[in-house]
Amino acid sequence: MDLRFRGLRIRRFNAAKPFASRISSLSNAARCILPAVGVFLFAVEAEAQIQVDLKFKRLQYIAYEPVMATLAITNLAGRDIELHDAEGQAWFGFEVTGSEGQPIAPTATGSTQTPLKIEAGQKVTQRIDLAALYPVHDFGTYHVRAHIYFVDLGKFFYSASRVFEVTDARPIWQQTVGIPDGVAAPGDARTYSLLSNRFPDHTSLYVRVQDRDTGIVYATYSLGRTIAFEQPQAEIDRANQLHVLHCAAPRAWTYSRVGLNGELLGHSSFMETKTRPRLVRSANGEVAVRGGIIEAPAAQTKPARETAPKLSDRPPEMPRDNR
Repeated sequence: MDLRFRGLRIRRFNAAKPFASRISSLSNAARCILPAVGVFLFAVEAEAQIQVDLKFKRLQYIAYEPVMATLAITNLAGRDIELHDAEGQAWFGFEVTGSEGQPIAPTATGSTQTPLKIEAGQKVTQRIDLAALYPVHDFGTYHVRAHIYFVDLGKFFYSASRVFEVTDARPIWQQTVGIPDGVAAPGDARTYSLLSNRFPDHTSLYVRVQDRDTGIVYATYSLGRTIAFEQPQAEIDRANQLHVLHCAAPRAWTYSRVGLNGELLGHSSFMETKTRPRLVRSANGEVAVRGGIIEAPAAQTKPARETAPKLSDRPPEMPRDNR
């Protein structure tokens, strides 16, 4: 039926029919969209199964010092999980690339990882020395990403990529000594070096122990903060161990004793009183601190490094400048 209104033709229509048609169209669209939404939600859920976070305390490290990474794994699967190796695939690892994007292979391959159980919602944190796993000793910039392999899903989960730089410090003192008879130390000689490195907010004093003939570096680590205008004191005792006394802050001094394999044998603090602390070497070769007053005995102070690295972990040569 047509109605004419001021020259316009208006056609009456059945409102129920288009409405039903629209409902049918929406139903068809929903049938197409819902599976896609389900796939999307499943993908989001799968991505959220395990969260991996990687952090470094500093952006700059000295060649051969420990590069400590903090790895955090959060279980978001909604149930307890166990991470373990499967079919030759380790459940945990790093991806390391150098300054020019070249992949850095680990120093050892084929090692197995101890399984790790994580309760639902639990966050597990661990500190790992990257320098003990990868040859990141050459000068330059490194990019690192951690990955976790979850066997239940057959899927890798990755952390964000992090960057750090390896450089070298300024040498301020060096002495080469022989290996005394009866000392459990490979090789014929050791070279002790003291190095100074300026960070954005402080200056640190480093010690390095190496065999210059073979290029093996046994240890490099920080002895603590130092005041730049105060030269550290260094003495070698009759056992060819290194003694270092340096000014860590106004009227505060730090004493360290380092062994032939790079181990930190003693570490304590002295306060300047009426006399300034100083190293004294006696006629029989003994070295001791005279003056000042001791503040923290070695047994109460956490050393920068408690033991020397394993021989298998030591790099074969001094770093090269890749920058």
